[in-house]
Amino acid sequence: MMFSTFVDAFSLAQIDVNGVTINLRHGGNGPPLLLLHGYPQTHVIWHQVADRLAQHFTLVMPDLRGYGDSSRPEGDADHGNYSKRVMAQDMAELMRALGHAQYFVCGHDRGARVAHRLALDHPAAVTKMMLLDISPTATMYGGTDQAFATAYFHWFMLIQPRPVAETLVGNSAPFLLKTFLGGWGAAGHGFIDAAAMAEYERCFCRPDAIHAACEDYRAAASIDLEHDAADADRRIACPLHLVWGRNGIVGRMFDPMADWRAKCAATVTGTSFDCGHFIPEQKPDALLAEMLAFFSA
Repeated sequence: MMFSTFVDAFSLAQIDVNGVTINLRHGGNGPPLLLLHGYPQTHVIWHQVADRLAQHFTLVMPDLRGYGDSSRPEGDADHGNYSKRVMAQDMAELMRALGHAQYFVCGHDRGARVAHRLALDHPAAVTKMMLLDISPTATMYGGTDQAFATAYFHWFMLIQPRPVAETLVGNSAPFLLKTFLGGWGAAGHGFIDAAAMAEYERCFCRPDAIHAACEDYRAAASIDLEHDAADADRRIACPLHLVWGRNGIVGRMFDPMADWRAKCAATVTGTSFDCGHFIPEQKPDALLAEMLAFFSA
């Protein structure tokens, strides 16, 4: 599906929840499916699969707090307003505002980390969950070595105190965006539609968006780890399905199935694709088939 067709096919809305305004596209028929994007993108990441998914599900595709055209508040001193708990609360309130008491969730990258917290904090709402190309945050930080720190250097650059990280990104934002989108096993960014790339660049390069993304990562390295440690004995209650790219950093340096089974979820299935990190745009047909099989079963 071309980006322009995606824009026309779904309703655009802005809904106030949890002290912020969430920008989203939504539409379709069937049970509700919440789709959560990651860094450095927006809800546009779903444009290659959304039209076909909408034949089976009612899609809700928001920009996370701090991303896209959603609110980009200043970070708190403890980064708490970008914690995955708060970002998950945004999504829980958004779905309730749309009339969805229970729903499926699929999250990629940062959105998958929000989905993880959503399933823990709102277990009655999330009935099935698919996570794309992540292992648990604590597991990945705990397994950090030179190879991982080199490959995912942004994890450690973005958590540097303000204004260091904001200045480093702001001075080369278009270059960094395309570097990230062309890396992490992607072998270049030619798989991204030109109009979608322009939209990512429009949203990524704004100073308040750069700050918000830094806060997202700062939260992941601090308050999110505290929340995860406090919930160390809790497991995701719903069925969890994992998809990861064999050529990406997670696929090469971690074992997603073992990582999620060890500490985080009771029922875990999964598969890998021959691609890098950006699965919804690199392997849309394979992802669509996987989503239909899992969420329709």
